[in-house]
Amino acid sequence: MSQESLTPHAPARLDLSVMTAAGPQPAASQGPRGSRETAPAVRLRGASLAFGDRTLWSGLDLDIQPGEFFAVLGPNGSGKTSFLKALLGVLPLSSGTVEIAGHPAGQRGEGIGYIPQQRAFAPDTPLRARDLVGLGIDGHRWGFRLRRRAVDAQVDDLLGRVGAREYAKVPVGQLSGGEQQRLRVAQAIADSPRVLLCDEPLLSLDLNHQQAVSQLIDDQRRANDAAVVFVTHEINPILDYVDRVLYLADGRFRIGSPSEVMTTEVLSALYGGRVEVSRVNGRIVVVGLPDATTHYHLPGDHHDTEPA
Repeated sequence: MSQESLTPHAPARLDLSVMTAAGPQPAASQGPRGSRETAPAVRLRGASLAFGDRTLWSGLDLDIQPGEFFAVLGPNGSGKTSFLKALLGVLPLSSGTVEIAGHPAGQRGEGIGYIPQQRAFAPDTPLRARDLVGLGIDGHRWGFRLRRRAVDAQVDDLLGRVGAREYAKVPVGQLSGGEQQRLRVAQAIADSPRVLLCDEPLLSLDLNHQQAVSQLIDDQRRANDAAVVFVTHEINPILDYVDRVLYLADGRFRIGSPSEVMTTEVLSALYGGRVEVSRVNGRIVVVGLPDATTHYHLPGDHHDTEPA
């Protein structure tokens, strides 16, 4: 990749010695990661997103395959959450096209699950845990629930899959952040989506809950050959699951496996300054980033503040 192609606000040209536009495909020996279908779960062609004279990313060609665990990394304001909003169809691209679950973004919601950033419910919220999960099954329908027994059975199954049966009848406002996030996972996977979009689902969770929620999401990927698009500041809790990374920084991007992207050379080129990347006891440690993004999760980290 030439230095000129990494100048801010210019379309980032992909270094083909590292990756192709679609990136390395999941290996056939890795179970769901080796799945092949006619169409990718997510496809972007010539995709650009800008706000005024500020370009978040430009010239993005990307295929995300069924069964692939795809992480989106970058500093605050780099466009990570905006990337998810573009996939959901709530934020139009400045140019290019995006398809998800076989349809143009925003055209249909079927086959798409969404886990939002962790935000605590008010302590006096009367909604019970099982009620929250039930909204993922028929929350889009008006009127009385006609298939109560069938829905209740499905809710029980979902609560069991995420380990939340013991607090099924507890008001959500009385649960911990990790317990609430388990419920959001259950709600998102209720319809066995083809694509699961995750917006900082580990934010503000302790290490044990980070590991538990990451495992739940990967279990869904394996069980349904679902593509996972996982926005995060911190790659280490999901490092064992990730196939490829999209790293966004200052109008530039790189795509590849974690070992290809999370290097001193690549991150230094993206940030335009020296960034050191080390691997210690199986973890990636990054030193020298120009903002609070450290790739080492700290309790109390703030939510991404993406351009609106």
